[in-house]
Amino acid sequence: MTGHDLNVLRQLLSWQQEGHKVWLITVVGTYGSSPRQPGSMCALRGDGLLVGSVSGGCIEDDLVSLVKLDQLSASSAELKIYGANQEEQLRYKLPCGGQLRLLVEPVLDKAWLEEVVTAIESQKLIKRQVSLTSLQVTCTNAVSNESVVSEQEDLLSFVYGPRLRLLIIGAAETSFYLANIATALDYQVFVCDPRPEMQETWQHEQSTLLTMMPDDAVVSLQPDLNTAVVALTHDPKLDDMALLEALKSAAFYVGALGAKTNNDKRRERLKLFDLTQQEIDRLHGPVGLQIGSKTPAEIAVAISAELIAIRRERTQTPQLSSSVNKVTV
Repeated sequence: MTGHDLNVLRQLLSWQQEGHKVWLITVVGTYGSSPRQPGSMCALRGDGLLVGSVSGGCIEDDLVSLVKLDQLSASSAELKIYGANQEEQLRYKLPCGGQLRLLVEPVLDKAWLEEVVTAIESQKLIKRQVSLTSLQVTCTNAVSNESVVSEQEDLLSFVYGPRLRLLIIGAAETSFYLANIATALDYQVFVCDPRPEMQETWQHEQSTLLTMMPDDAVVSLQPDLNTAVVALTHDPKLDDMALLEALKSAAFYVGALGAKTNNDKRRERLKLFDLTQQEIDRLHGPVGLQIGSKTPAEIAVAISAELIAIRRERTQTPQLSSSVNKVTV
């Protein structure tokens, strides 16, 4: 679940509460090349206002045209296929061979919207099941290995999850660049630094500055499978505190800045505490892909690239993990 998709649901809820006719359009399936993945969504209002994206262009325009022409049902759901032939692929500017299968669903009840939005904001996974004939919606807890979209006869199920989060330890120059890139990648960014002099000079409006000790910051965030923790202070007294808690958590990525020799020493220090060897082995140190990074901005790029690789490995391509190389920084 991205912040953009959460904003779609929030806007949908707001429009529905205001009494507008509203539709939720969700990508159910893709065939061939496709600009958006299953689960991507947009919200459409009765007067043609649209938030979000299911294709990035012409399909949204077509949906707006349909609602303005009163050609979308306000009482029943519809599965629409775009790109069924070459003419449509050219018309809607879809990649060669690309098709999109969309659920166009009028939203008549705000109760499920409120439940889903609340769950996402609480960093919880939730599954919504909708009947295509009756539009009846039920929400239940979901587990992390469930498909984002699944079909069963008359029923469609969608799994919504919490946003990606990144906790950066240290409010230094590399942290600033990493916060910028992570924000662009739609992470909710937290920066922890208990040092007053670093707090005074930190300027990044889109991140949340935490002034507590690093281990307390990790505990307070309760890292889940959508959370990454990166220690960048180069000060073992601060970095190691965060790592002691992060390596025991469910965070999908835990990394630390430093050369290989420094990280080898760090791993030896961690053995002195209540960590198992398996937990210590989760540490990505040195952080980042091997792209020859030298400057703070380049190091931030390398770290961001590794975050992308690890996430894609977890959800799509397991073979990536064995080819991920480190950069000594």
